Amino acid sequence: MESPKSTMTLASFAATLDPATLPDNVRQKLGWLLLDFLRVCSIGARLPWSRWSRGYIDLVGKAGASHGLFSVETLNPQHATFLNVAYGSSFDGDDTHVGAMLHPGVAAWSAALAVAEHTQASGAEMLAAVVAGYETIIRIGLAVQPSHFKRGFQSTGTCDGFGTAAAAGRLLFRGKSTERRIAEAMGLAGGYASGVAQFYYSGASAKRIQAAHSAESGITAALLAEQGYSGPIDIIEGAGGFARAYADGWNPAILEAGLGEHFHLMDVLVKSHAAAARIAAGLDGMLALRLEHGFSGDDIAEMTLGIPRIIQGRLTNPHPVDLQAAQMCLPFGVALASKLTLTPGHIPTVNVSDFEAGLADRSLHAIEERTTITLDDEVEAASNELSTAARVSVTLRDGRKLSKLVAAPKGSPSQPFTGAEHEARFIQELSSRVSGNVCSKIVAISRDLDQLDPRWLGQALSSRHPPM
Repeated sequence: MESPKSTMTLASFAATLDPATLPDNVRQKLGWLLLDFLRVCSIGARLPWSRWSRGYIDLVGKAGASHGLFSVETLNPQHATFLNVAYGSSFDGDDTHVGAMLHPGVAAWSAALAVAEHTQASGAEMLAAVVAGYETIIRIGLAVQPSHFKRGFQSTGTCDGFGTAAAAGRLLFRGKSTERRIAEAMGLAGGYASGVAQFYYSGASAKRIQAAHSAESGITAALLAEQGYSGPIDIIEGAGGFARAYADGWNPAILEAGLGEHFHLMDVLVKSHAAAARIAAGLDGMLALRLEHGFSGDDIAEMTLGIPRIIQGRLTNPHPVDLQAAQMCLPFGVALASKLTLTPGHIPTVNVSDFEAGLADRSLHAIEERTTITLDDEVEAASNELSTAARVSVTLRDGRKLSKLVAAPKGSPSQPFTGAEHEARFIQELSSRVSGNVCSKIVAISRDLDQLDPRWLGQALSSRHPPM
């Protein structure tokens, strides 16, 4: 039976979560997610479209106490959140919940850090806000999928705002009315949801800031609620609310089941590749075949990609029209992986620069033309809300027939990066920005989140050198 209090239940969780009670495995995962958040923001801040975001913030932003990452300048929490999410979400390298079909982490971390600096909150309070953000975003996404996706919405653009409103509300509001005020902030955020995903078909750079806009809207909602505005406290479940407007059907039980005991952030996938999470298994399959059998794309006479039904169409259309479309295209991505230079001893990674260069490589289009996409029952059975499987089968020009089923890609809950791998990936990227002492301190914080200090973190990651 449908609950009439879904929004208030999530708001109550955000208001009352005691970070000291978080299980050890959740704290460990949060430490790894913190390192990955900072890593992807650092990479994204160097990319051309992040310059567009900085130009926008230079025009509309107002100074405050919250750091835009990798800058000595400080902003108000709304625009610091926008900028940091734009960095982290701009190249499809940010963490992903496959079943909810969204990217929760860059929004949750950016919002919590910005508002924690703004309110001078403790590290423990920031951590509670992060968890509230993750759980709110993921649970709402799970509740409305898959019809939300099938109707044409990208749930990062629709759900992240609810989570950042909850995270910000946890840090802004105090007293007996805290739960209701968080719910009112979520109610305002629901009015800003859009997330229309036409870019899957037409291209354009809109997806690179869709998460930033959604996350910023949640901060805006919380700041407006702080001033006195209120949104409907049944924004999710109401007769004219989000679930009915944005999905053909939904499961309200998902919002409440195990809340505070089962943490969906444990199911978040950390990416190896700068690509849609649901095509990662295909990239891994091609790279594994090449490492085992020593061939390249030019040796492929024919290729078949076995897929689950959920990705058919939106992620399988060949010949992408631009870089964003390329990063969300399975046949193009696998063709690209077939020609990637492999370095012994390194985890193969398809970077955004590889996709960009690949768009000019006509031989990749020829490989796509020799590729058949087929629904595969074994792949379907292996796919679930934690990861999407793929089968890569090739016939080589020398007659060899090779095939690889990847049930789950590297970085997924069943094939996770180790703690050492998380730390190495973080240090490899961040050592180009900050001192070794700062890198070591952040790694130490990731291992012991009781050391987390939002003001220190923002200041330590500031730089007098522009990120471009």
